[in-house]
Amino acid sequence: MSTASSSKQTSTSANLDIEKLLSREASAFQRELEVERILKAFKFNPYDILDIDELATPEDIKRKYRQISLFIHPDKCPHARAPEAFDILKKAESDLTDKAKREEFDAVITQARNMVLKALSLPTSTSDSDPRLVGIEPPYKFRLRAQSKELLIEEEVRRRKAIKMNLANEGLEARKKDEEVASKKRKAEDDKNWEENRDQRVDSWRSFSNTNTKKKKKAKVAILG
Repeated sequence: MSTASSSKQTSTSANLDIEKLLSREASAFQRELEVERILKAFKFNPYDILDIDELATPEDIKRKYRQISLFIHPDKCPHARAPEAFDILKKAESDLTDKAKREEFDAVITQARNMVLKALSLPTSTSDSDPRLVGIEPPYKFRLRAQSKELLIEEEVRRRKAIKMNLANEGLEARKKDEEVASKKRKAEDDKNWEENRDQRVDSWRSFSNTNTKKKKKAKVAILG
């Protein structure tokens, strides 16, 4: 083998190694960017977290979740907060695969859509692909996400207030039960003490009664004498 041929093969091998290294670095960088995107996404909107359309099918949601979860998995992604992003992603997928929860999210988003369309003086039956929604500023999708965010925050505030109220009511009920138990305990102790002191009370009464009888007899004798 000639020196020129050997040199050419060495150069080719080196170039391949560099390309692999750059590819790995690019992949790691993209994974970190995806983690950052998830961490910055609006936490109360699972569609934002999964970066998927509200009209996505259950199969679309599962496919997108698998794709992102493999991409940012803590075992593959060097980002320090990859585990946190992974948990956020998992919760978003769980919320959207739960039929009841997804219906709640969709109801809020439908309300937001109707509000945005009314603000644009368009009928609520207007399709998202309607030409009248193209080229407006701010963009229709931006308006929809912003309105959805506002409504979802209001919904979360109501939910937390309800939980707080329930906890307060539960605390009040618990205190009432504790007071009832304490009251019954005091009554039981009073009844016990009453029973235990019965003989002492009888003896005291007898003693008092005998003393009064003797006094009456002495008084009677004194009168007769």
